[in-house]
Amino acid sequence: MPGCLDVDMNIFAVTQIIFAVLLIAAILIQQKGTGLGSTFGGEGQVYRSKRGAERLLFMATIVLAILFAANAILTVVRG
Repeated sequence: MPGCLDVDMNIFAVTQIIFAVLLIAAILIQQKGTGLGSTFGGEGQVYRSKRGAERLLFMATIVLAILFAANAILTVVRG
């Protein structure tokens, strides 16, 4: 079915754009060497482990990167 293939490729293209935007946002929210609190005006002077929302954002960035790469590979393989 030729029409089905076009729909599948459109779904892969749209999900690739969504993953890209979310991944860029997740990376930009993180600031190197500072905690999530300093992003919104707090002080982040000492190194500490990631906790709470900061850890969640870090893990979400990793998951988004994996999904982005997997979707790109699937798009090439199916295309």
